[in-house]
Amino acid sequence: MKNIAILGFGTVGAGVADVIAASHNKICREIHDVVNVKYILDLKDFPESKYADRVVHDFDIILNDPEVEIICETMGGTKVAFDYTMRALSAGKSVVTSNKEVVAAYGKLLCDVAREKGVRYLYEASVGGGIPILRTIKTSLAANEIYGIDGILNGTTNYILTHMKDDGTSFAEALSQAQQKGYAELNPKADVDGDDACRKICILAALAFGTMISQSSVNCEGISSVTLDTIEKAEKFGGSIKLIASARKMKGEKIDISVSPCVVSNENPLSNVSDVFNAIMIHAQHLGDVMMYGRGAGKLPTASAVLSDIIEIIKSGKGSEQETWTIADPGTLSDNFKVFDTFCIYVPYSFGARKEKVLSLFGNTTESFEDADGFGFIVENISRNKIRKALHSIDVKDYSVFRYIK
Repeated sequence: MKNIAILGFGTVGAGVADVIAASHNKICREIHDVVNVKYILDLKDFPESKYADRVVHDFDIILNDPEVEIICETMGGTKVAFDYTMRALSAGKSVVTSNKEVVAAYGKLLCDVAREKGVRYLYEASVGGGIPILRTIKTSLAANEIYGIDGILNGTTNYILTHMKDDGTSFAEALSQAQQKGYAELNPKADVDGDDACRKICILAALAFGTMISQSSVNCEGISSVTLDTIEKAEKFGGSIKLIASARKMKGEKIDISVSPCVVSNENPLSNVSDVFNAIMIHAQHLGDVMMYGRGAGKLPTASAVLSDIIEIIKSGKGSEQETWTIADPGTLSDNFKVFDTFCIYVPYSFGARKEKVLSLFGNTTESFEDADGFGFIVENISRNKIRKALHSIDVKDYSVFRYIK
């Protein structure tokens, strides 16, 4: 029997217990043993739950029980979750988690401690909910250099942008709908400001490139400024506005990492990812482009990912190799405003200059559309700084620019 403990009996923690019960036979076949939830740590008692007799309030009970080999941290937050995780690893217990905040902030340290103690620290559920993206990078793509990742990593923002486009609702109305359906928190800041997606792309970049990047070093822009007019302009460019978390290996081994609203071409499968679904597009050396799609959150999908880590530890052994990350220094990261890329630019007529004069400032230009208020065009192989410098040279300061993903 393999005894585990669950820290936090909220949505994901309860989901872990439910998946173990519902998939008992399948799990037994996989590991040739039984997984038993011996303890559940929470502040509450849950007297109506069938697991009520397993609830404890003192972490030391779990920590000091030699029969508990694996701990599932599904608490959320950072301070207590990090403390318990560090103590568990130091005591020789493996830890699996769905907590992206802890992984993004302390992942390197926790991986180092796990490796030193001969145990495992796994976090499949921290990115993409039930989408097995982290294990895919570590195993299925192990023979490939990964050049880049573009992902829709936050279901709340994708739901908002989808309904703004499909229903013509404002940002505020779409956010309110998301809150009513339980897709957005009462305080949605972490989602709409891009913080949630930022943590996830930092974790993906660490696995893909072996370098842990601090969230504070990422150029992160949310969707609060996206309007119905922005959505309409994106459609005229032949695409959709999506909040894209991106990490790319640039020339000189520098990493370009960002979170921002982008215009995604209708020919790119990311443009068709709607509602609360997530998708991650990986650009790999030998495989080319591959996309994984699925539910990025939710009780059972996330719990499923947690269980996949538990099964891996049991099958491979707690002393299996733990990844090693370096910490990114400032010289590792590219300046987003100097990175050459493809951009959509919209210039209103209000400034008084002629369209021909504006277009003459740029070399490889594709004119996309013109409307009553202004005109939009796409420029390849240019940086945001060069766009700004060119337009400011003719006193054009009222314009919008978005990265264009083909």
